[in-house]
Amino acid sequence: MRIAAMGAGGVGGYFGARLQQAGHDLVFFARGRHLQALNENGLTIKSALGDARLKVRAYENPAQAEPVDVVLFAVKLWDTESAAERLRPVVGKHTVLIPFQNGVESSERLGRIFPKEQVLGGSAYIATRIAEPGVIEHTGTMAGLEFGPLVPAQRPAAQAFHAACQEARINATLSDDIVRVIWQKFVFLVGVSSATAVARTSLGVVRKDPELRWLFEQAMRETWKVGKARGVPLAEDFVEGRLAFAETLPHEMRASMAHDLERGGRLEAPWLCGAVARMAREAGFDAPVNRSVYAALKPHIGGR
Repeated sequence: MRIAAMGAGGVGGYFGARLQQAGHDLVFFARGRHLQALNENGLTIKSALGDARLKVRAYENPAQAEPVDVVLFAVKLWDTESAAERLRPVVGKHTVLIPFQNGVESSERLGRIFPKEQVLGGSAYIATRIAEPGVIEHTGTMAGLEFGPLVPAQRPAAQAFHAACQEARINATLSDDIVRVIWQKFVFLVGVSSATAVARTSLGVVRKDPELRWLFEQAMRETWKVGKARGVPLAEDFVEGRLAFAETLPHEMRASMAHDLERGGRLEAPWLCGAVARMAREAGFDAPVNRSVYAALKPHIGGR
């Protein structure tokens, strides 16, 4: 299968590497020092699930590559539209795009640029960071993908990619209700990104501190309420389940937004806590915890 990873960071880089290890034809799109390192030294994965160092094809301009079967769309949320426009040369009539981004609006945003029939839904579960240009560091052992069709006609393409993931021994699930799945991740991600970023600390510290644990829980509860208001069938005890799940994660885990904040990078806050505050307002109620976190992070959204 011919696969493009639009964004060769923690998600696109890690899962793209695993797919290439299984023999699939991968092309990575990256920029700057990371792109230079990929071309000079290859892509290095440091993971408890197995280290790897691969020679890869990496470009800045997708026009240098040929059309592919699947695009793993994994750029930061602020780059969504501009990255999608650059992808046009590799998106053929039968190419499907699967956004593995944070937030809950990616498929809708891509569907304004490409035919909606070519855009699936997806969600990635992994704690990674670019440790240095060309090097992806994986924290813990959680590494999974969940994706699925948004319209019935997409099912064959989704099944074909699922088979490719199985060949690569990726923990991949083909979902019949990918919208609910995306919102389930969103609820948890908003909580953990809000708490670890605004406090500039790890999930382990958040779990043990009563006030930070309260912030973590309330950010999730507000997000859950927004999802329910939008008709997403989230379980009544979903937040309690996520709190229990958080206890199983590594003490040192931090959301990618916390890493971005620490290194002075741009933040995805407008599409996470900020989006919850916006969608709550549109639904006619307030989300004070998410609104407060967004206000605290707002001066840093553009990076240094």
